[in-house]
Order: sequence, then structure tokens, then C-alpha cells
Amino acid sequence: MKYNFIKKYLTIILLFLVSIQILSAQDSIPPFTKKITFLEPSPTYNKKRFATALTGQLGLCTGALVGLNYAWYVGYPRSRFHFFNDMGEWQQQDKIGHMLGGYFQSSWSYNVYKWSGVKHNRAAWAGALTGWGFQTTIEILDGFSQKWGASTGDVLFNSLGAGWFLWQEMLWKEQRILLKISTHQVNYPKGQLAERAKELYGSQIYETFLKDYNSMTFWMSVNLASFNKKQKHARWLNLAVGYGAGGMYGGFDNTWKDSQGNIINRNDVQRYRRFVISIDADFTKIPTRTRTGRVLLGLLNTIKLPAPALEFNTLGQVVFHPLYFLNWEVPLYIKK
Repeated sequence: MKYNFIKKYLTIILLFLVSIQILSAQDSIPPFTKKITFLEPSPTYNKKRFATALTGQLGLCTGALVGLNYAWYVGYPRSRFHFFNDMGEWQQQDKIGHMLGGYFQSSWSYNVYKWSGVKHNRAAWAGALTGWGFQTTIEILDGFSQKWGASTGDVLFNSLGAGWFLWQEMLWKEQRILLKISTHQVNYPKGQLAERAKELYGSQIYETFLKDYNSMTFWMSVNLASFNKKQKHARWLNLAVGYGAGGMYGGFDNTWKDSQGNIINRNDVQRYRRFVISIDADFTKIPTRTRTGRVLLGLLNTIKLPAPALEFNTLGQVVFHPLYFLNWEVPLYIKK
């Protein structure tokens, strides 16, 4: 079953990339006018680069499949493909995560197609479709997992992420309103809750980054200078609005079964939502003289800059974070 499952996934990815090749194909291939470096985008359509781009993305998709299977699904039994309504889980943290996944993958794929010499509009559409396709085929992993199931909500938010990238490229030919992610330390109470958190989210850094919805904050980061072309200084400065949640020890509520099958009810721990305002940076606006530097800054642009932040949450609290990354906070107001 496991072999057939991976085989179906890879077949879908391969067919999808073939369709992208058809979409992105150029009508003609003008000759190069100058020699370019490896990381520099080709000024004209380059078949060899495009083939490399498709092969590389297929390899990354395969690697992501294996990695996700190991990090998330390997400990759970498989089942027949099925759907599951999970829109009410995790305070919708997982849904926004899918939106960011579609957005990031679309942006990265777009840049790969531009590197191959594909024209802007075609590269934007091909990038968005690649991002949407890669994220959506991951639903196969959920669909064959007995614990979860394929989610139409996930597909919807995958589409929103790819669409968020595409409309900005078509309207402005740049990303003025970035989607980003950050994580912060969560000190779980010792004992039962700490054990439950370890069971759900793991203990290794890569596990908590992928799984721990209590530690994640998703950001909408607006580059102010993009809307004011006369601004000369600090063109990298962004204003960011974030969404996160906390107090979650289960998908829908804080009940679960222990290893002996006993039902544990910890709904005395209140689940809540947090809304955060902070400053950020569009790292691609920071001047650099090298192509390598620009590539690295582009990759770094997926992460929210650790910075002071002000949090409002549904517990009725206002909290100041001197650095929204570490578990430092100063309560300013607590509703009585």
C-alpha cells in the first residue's frame, strides 16, 4: 500500500509538471546577447534551464513527500482514500498554514521559471499553478491517513495562497503584501499538559516548527515604500499584522485518550486567539551587490523579523512582547 501511495503521488506531480511545461513554453528562442552567471535569470527562454527547473522541482516534491511522511504520518495507520471536515480544528491555524504553503511555493516556482527565461505573465501563472498543485497533491497524504483525511478546506486555502501571489504579480509585478511565518517559545506546564504537547507536536526543533500550532504566528507584512514611491529611506520597512492561537491540546477541543484508552478532559485550559501588530522587513529591498545575496535574502523573506510586538487576544489581554521570538512578554492589561 505504501508503495502504491507514493507511486500515485509521483505520477500526479509528473503529469502536473508536464502541463506546466506546456503552459510556459515560448514561441521562439532568441539568441543570447551576453554571457550570464548561473544565478542570473536568463533574458530569453532557455530549454536547458527549463528542463533543469522541472527536474529540480520534481526532486524537491519527492523529497518533501518523504520528509512529511516521516515527520507527520509515519506513526499512524493508512486507510482507503477519504475526506474529512477539519475546518473547525486548531483555531484555523492549519488552514492559514496551507495558505502560506501555496503562497511560498508559488513565489519560489515563479522565480525558477523566471530564471529559465519564461516571460513574466506566463511565469506568474505557471508559478501559481505549480504552488497550488504541489500543495494540493499533499492532500493525498491526508486522504490515505486513517487519523486524518483529505480536506476541501485545505484545497481552498491552498488556492487562496497561490491566488494571493498571482493577483499581486498581475497587478503590480511585485509582492507588496507578503505572507510570512514566525515561531516563538512555548513553555508548557510540567506534567500532563507537557506530555500531551510532546505527543502532539514532538520535541525536536523541526517537529515543533511543522506541528506546534501554539507556537506559530502567521503574518501579513505590508511594504510601506511600495505604496509611496517618493520614500527614499528605509524602503525595506514593513508593517506586519499577525494571527496566532494558544492553549490547544487537541484539534477541536482539549480532550483526548491516553495510552490505556481513558478519556482525558482538559477543557479547563482555555483555547484562545491572538492578534499581533509589529514591524518587519522586506529583505529583498535591502541593497546587495551579489546575486547570491539576493537569492539568500529572498529565501529569508518567508520569515518574520524578530521584533517588538503588541498582542491582543481573546482572553481579554493586551501583552507587549519586547522581542516576539523568545518567551518574553509584559502584560499591559488583563480583563477581570
